[in-house]
Amino acid sequence: MLSFIVFILQAAASMVPLASMGAAIGSGLAGIGAGIGIGQVGKGAMEAIARQPESVGDIRTNMIVAAALVEGACFFAMIVCLLIVFLVK
Repeated sequence: MLSFIVFILQAAASMVPLASMGAAIGSGLAGIGAGIGIGQVGKGAMEAIARQPESVGDIRTNMIVAAALVEGACFFAMIVCLLIVFLVK
């Protein structure tokens, strides 16, 4: 996995303007994907609460954990895109 990432970074280094554009597009897609993912988590939680109102606490806790995992994946993708922009020259 790490060798694949290094290969992609080396390929991006050979085309600096395209690397910056690709990093910007990747960062945007990561943000859009996180928004969709958190929306789906919230939708599922609201449906579950509507079906079983007595388990609000457990559902809320699981929803927050799932949303945090989605946010973490989004932040990781954005950091990789920022590394491409600032380290590939």
